[in-house]
Amino acid sequence: MNQPNDYLPILIQIAVAVGFVALTLSLSHLLGPSRKTVNKVENFECGIPIHGNARFPVSVKYFLSAILFVLFDVEVIFFYPYAVNFKEMGWHGFAAVATFIGFFLVGFIYVWKRGALEWEH
Repeated sequence: MNQPNDYLPILIQIAVAVGFVALTLSLSHLLGPSRKTVNKVENFECGIPIHGNARFPVSVKYFLSAILFVLFDVEVIFFYPYAVNFKEMGWHGFAAVATFIGFFLVGFIYVWKRGALEWEH
């Protein structure tokens, strides 16, 4: 059984860490120089002079393809446990993975038919 006093060292460590961060941030703010010039408050763009507005419209196709890539890429991660244990899982495991692939295949066909993978219209 865990007692509340078993967690005391963890709480002390958290308190010391938070205290150290708060102390160093406040000391650097109080003791550090505070010279605000035009160059210091201006946005820094990797040494390239700023021209134009950074907020320009981006096609939704870019975001859609990124989300679809993540979705279908994460799907591959779920194949690893099956690949490691496929002998022990037998036909039941095979049926489960086939169902899993079927769901993603239906989703892929839906996305394909809707034209989400086509960039030129």
